[in-house]
Formats: sequence, C-alpha cells, structure tokens
Amino acid sequence: MNLPIETKPALWGVAGGAAALAIVGFSWGGWMTGAKAEAAATQRAGAAVVAALAPICVDNFRRASDAGANLVALKKVESWSQGDYVEKGGWAKTSGTPPPEQVSAVAKACAGLLAAS
Repeated sequence: MNLPIETKPALWGVAGGAAALAIVGFSWGGWMTGAKAEAAATQRAGAAVVAALAPICVDNFRRASDAGANLVALKKVESWSQGDYVEKGGWAKTSGTPPPEQVSAVAKACAGLLAAS
C-alpha cells in the first residue's frame, strides 16, 4: 500500500492529537477508568449508608435507660476514642451483619453528633 507523502505528517498529527486528548481528558477532563469509577461509587455509597445510620444510632443512644450518664461519660472520653465508646455500647449496631468497618464509621459519626449536642 502506497500512501502519498503528504499523508504521513497528517497521520502523525492524528496520533499526537489523540494522545494529547487522552492525557488532557484523564488529567483535567474528569475521565476515569471503570475500576476508579467503581471505587468512587463504593466510597460514596458507604458514606451515604453512614449518613443514614448515624441518626438511628443517636436515637438508640438516647433511648437507653441510662442515656444521661452515658452522654456524660462519652463527653469525658477523648475525641479520638468516642467512636469506640459508642461501638462498645452497641448503639451503632443494626440488624443483619454489617462489615466491621461500617459499624466503626457509624459509631464515629454517631459520637460526633452526640458530642456536638
């Protein structure tokens, strides 16, 4: 196959333009691979679950028979271990068997809401 000599620079231009477009698209254009999109969707879904379950945890905490004493004890605990206090108290658990990292995230969000009140 014989191509005219003027075609070679055009083909190099097309190849260079395609490479530049891909670099710009993935760097600044917001394009992403399927695996990266899946990871982002999983992270957003987990955050939505935590946001939905944290108020339920707060309600469970406040409905406990000794809620006042528990709230005082929670506020005495250092801020970085308040989530552990809520988790150990069992207020962050829901029905079923959620993954432990989800229970921990709900407990931390719940502790943050309780400490702010």
